[in-house]
Amino acid sequence: MTNGNDTMTDWTARRPDDAAAESETAETSASTEEAKIAALVEALSRESAENKDKLLRTLAEMENLRRRTDREVADARVYGISNFARDILAVADNMDRALAALDAELREKADAGLKALLDGVELTERELLKVLEKHGVKKFEPLGEKFDPNLHQAMFELPDPSRPAGTVAQVVQPGYMIAERVLRPALVAVAKGGPKATDETPANDNLDAAPNAPHRPT
Repeated sequence: MTNGNDTMTDWTARRPDDAAAESETAETSASTEEAKIAALVEALSRESAENKDKLLRTLAEMENLRRRTDREVADARVYGISNFARDILAVADNMDRALAALDAELREKADAGLKALLDGVELTERELLKVLEKHGVKKFEPLGEKFDPNLHQAMFELPDPSRPAGTVAQVVQPGYMIAERVLRPALVAVAKGGPKATDETPANDNLDAAPNAPHRPT
């Protein structure tokens, strides 16, 4: 028969094991919580990095869009009159042809009224070219320059031993630039029969934008 003292002894003997088990359980629970917290921190850090990357990409796209829009607005401001200017060139061509049809002798023999008319046409032509230039449209006549297919349109070859082959021997119709683009290429005759043209062939001084104008007519 087991008395009360034996029961007390058995219960007292089991307490250290129970305490150790409880301590181990507590440590395991704490480790689990720490692992959960660490995983949560890692997930939040990863999400924060992804959001930062998305934000930077969005800001970069917005900056690119702003620059592209600014460039398009600037191009529209400069080149928006291209079609109108190209139509106006026909007027300038007609004036030039009208004046070229009268040689110096006919002008000398013309009466005062006709001379006044011719002077008026010349003045109108100069004013027209001045207005075009004010809006970025500039006339060029590349006589003597090396032929450049980006700026000139060859109409025919002209035998001329006095000029280097491949240079402009005759300007059939002047060309026009608008800013750094070709509004209309110059119609030219290209020399053949002379020495080969070199890159040192002098350029026409009235076409400052020509070397930097790779664009075809628009």
